[in-house]
Amino acid sequence: MPKHSILAQCIAPLAQRARSRLSMPQWAGVAVLCLSGVAAFGLVPGTAPETVPTREITRALSLPPLPPGTGEGERYWREERILRGDTIGSVLVRLGVDDPQAQVFLARDPSARALYQLRPGQPLRVETDGAGTLLQLRFATTTGELLSIERDGDRLAGKTLPLPVDVQWRQASAEIRSSLFGAADAAGLPDAVTLQLAEIFGGDIDFLRDLRQGDRFTVVYESRQVDGEVVAAGRVVAAEFVNGGKSFTAFLWRDADGRESYYAQDGSPRRQAFLRSPLEFSRVTSGFSGARLHPILRVARAHLGTDYAAPAGTPVRATANGRVTFAGSQGGYGNVVHLQHQGAFSTVYAHLSRFGAQVKSGAHVAQGDVVGYVGQTGWATGPHLHYEFRVGGVHRNPQTVALPSALPLSPDERTAFAAAAAPAVEQLELARAVAAVRVAARR
Repeated sequence: MPKHSILAQCIAPLAQRARSRLSMPQWAGVAVLCLSGVAAFGLVPGTAPETVPTREITRALSLPPLPPGTGEGERYWREERILRGDTIGSVLVRLGVDDPQAQVFLARDPSARALYQLRPGQPLRVETDGAGTLLQLRFATTTGELLSIERDGDRLAGKTLPLPVDVQWRQASAEIRSSLFGAADAAGLPDAVTLQLAEIFGGDIDFLRDLRQGDRFTVVYESRQVDGEVVAAGRVVAAEFVNGGKSFTAFLWRDADGRESYYAQDGSPRRQAFLRSPLEFSRVTSGFSGARLHPILRVARAHLGTDYAAPAGTPVRATANGRVTFAGSQGGYGNVVHLQHQGAFSTVYAHLSRFGAQVKSGAHVAQGDVVGYVGQTGWATGPHLHYEFRVGGVHRNPQTVALPSALPLSPDERTAFAAAAAPAVEQLELARAVAAVRVAARR
């Protein structure tokens, strides 16, 4: 029988009854449902709905005894987010706290002063009994501590504790379309992690000139959380950057002395032994020269270093691991730090406004540690850093000198590195696989 005949036989009796009982919109809905239902079952010839036997079963179920709703012995944890314009009183009302004694304590006790510096978005957690009496309060302060207020009988007491930080690994992957930061933002990557990526791979990739559309990166990094809330991004644990079809990998490794650095999966050092510049963002105002007009003495004399313009207070980084041989005031250098590095290499950082917290003669510093801050001490006409690079005591141009390679891991260290990096390798491979699935799904 033709399909349209089947449809007609189905609709005709229903339409007759529907017209007599339903309005026009309702009748149209019945017709649509009938058509869709018939289409669903009428496409396969010779099929018919089977009659399924049914049986009604009624069974009485007993309910468990409910505890009396007296509120005695009941304890509840609740959490609220601070809203714009909130006071501690308004937040406690939303949390169901009905406790005049607690209100007086929070208003007068010095330990609770942090509760009067509320910022929108901060979480506040309280524990109460069934009557609304405050039993405990937990609040992460703006100074990075945990305010804890607890009831002991009829007495409330407050104290501050270190925040219990939970470190978890997170992963992200993105493809470069316009810039590194644009791709990182699209992937939800914190800026602090993006800057680490640029520093880790900066010796192999010029992020101003070498990036191309289609380059991609995958990163596994630490996420620091307090009570399930992300408070900061930590270190990059593992990363891969594909630039122009060439893959670069990096894995974090801490050596026996506690120093951390990044190495490729085969154990080769990821970073150079020296950073090319002691400042992250700056511009050269005076380069290395055998003779230049001194801005103060007004005579031609050699300029045996490089001057970097930067605002006063800008952090100055050690360009390599080394030992402080001098930290103090020295004539035209003003406040200056001298570092001795591996072999015959040494560096100088002059005109500093002040020194890094741990910088003193004999102290050891790691590459990237802050040795001081840009200033205008000594013979300087404005805030800037004067940086020198010496080999065997002889000045060399910091911008053009061939920088030594970092020392590779020893065979024993390489074995320990491979074992320690194994979990990060697995996480990075998983992140790559997830990214590949997403790309395939978009195509």
